[in-house]
Amino acid sequence: QVQLVESGGGLVQAGDSLRLSCAASGSTFGSYAVGWFRQAPGKEREFVAVISWKGSSTRYADSVKGRFAISRDNAKNAVYLQMNSLKPEDTAVYYCAARQGSGSYYYILYDYWGQGTQVTVSS
Repeated sequence: QVQLVESGGGLVQAGDSLRLSCAASGSTFGSYAVGWFRQAPGKEREFVAVISWKGSSTRYADSVKGRFAISRDNAKNAVYLQMNSLKPEDTAVYYCAARQGSGSYYYILYDYWGQGTQVTVSS
């Protein structure tokens, strides 16, 4: 029903910025909440940020609060994650995920996932 493709990852230095994009296909994308999650080697998948389907509500993990910003443009079927002041601990594969209705902190509640984009932050 919804297909997601992440892009925008790369190798950067600590303190740099990146903007990740999540491109979606599907006629009902505008009614889906979208979250960003990340997974580092040897760690469980971790919540990063979520945005409601209207874009009026956002929530962030404490580890990224004040540095990352999630936004969406439903006309373009896209969700973005602006990442500023990147730290080596932000190194992970970043995934966008979607679920119909309200958002959630819990990755197991999301129905649709992209394949991820690698973000590597060097010190």
